[in-house]
Amino acid sequence: MAISIKTEEQIEKMRSAGKILVELDKILKEHIKPGVTTIELDHIAEKFIKGCGAIPSFKGYGGFPGSICTSVNEQVVHGIPSKRKLIDGDIISIDMGSIIYGFNGDCARTYGVGDISPEDQKLIDVTKQSFFEGIKFAKAGCHLFDISAAVQEYVETNGFGVVRDYVGHGIGRNMHEDPAVPNYKQHKRGPKLSRGMCLAIEPMVTAGTYEVEVLDDGWTAVTRDGKNAAHYENTICITDGEPEILTI
Repeated sequence: MAISIKTEEQIEKMRSAGKILVELDKILKEHIKPGVTTIELDHIAEKFIKGCGAIPSFKGYGGFPGSICTSVNEQVVHGIPSKRKLIDGDIISIDMGSIIYGFNGDCARTYGVGDISPEDQKLIDVTKQSFFEGIKFAKAGCHLFDISAAVQEYVETNGFGVVRDYVGHGIGRNMHEDPAVPNYKQHKRGPKLSRGMCLAIEPMVTAGTYEVEVLDDGWTAVTRDGKNAAHYENTICITDGEPEILTI
């Protein structure tokens, strides 16, 4: 495993990529309403990212057809934008990425569409908070899998499941770099964290079983029991103190 350490100049470029996604999140919130299609959201995202002089990092990545991933209800990750119309009560997870000055930013949010159930709101809230529980250990001198254990403990204490098949990752010049960052406890504590390491921490949480399967499109991962899932991700940088979140 080769974990790259970023220079301050490189981190500044990643801040620029992250700021684009912060603004995109605000724009998408305004458009996520009953009746909008996921392909319309994709077009909005692509236009905005390109308008910032950046590249949508998901577009064509491994053959993925969209500029963002749009995963609705039981879809966990990698949902392909389509003519599907969102309806009142849906939840939608959007994974978004940008490349500018040769460096990546990556984040994900789950949004409610119209009026959602209290159960789905709790799922969204717990997923988001599990990220913040995890990054309490994202400090120089801590170990990588301390983050993983903290995410799992918080999620399961609240009665939800943590997906095992998909994990977070290092990030920088490439969207996916070493190390892999699981959202569940490992047998070891993992490598020690150092200033300049940049990570995409992304809990994927389910209302039922953590088991998932991939649809025939080869991309969309769904919960095996058909219950809803949520996704929350930010790009962070390890510092000498609290981690810097580049996508908030």
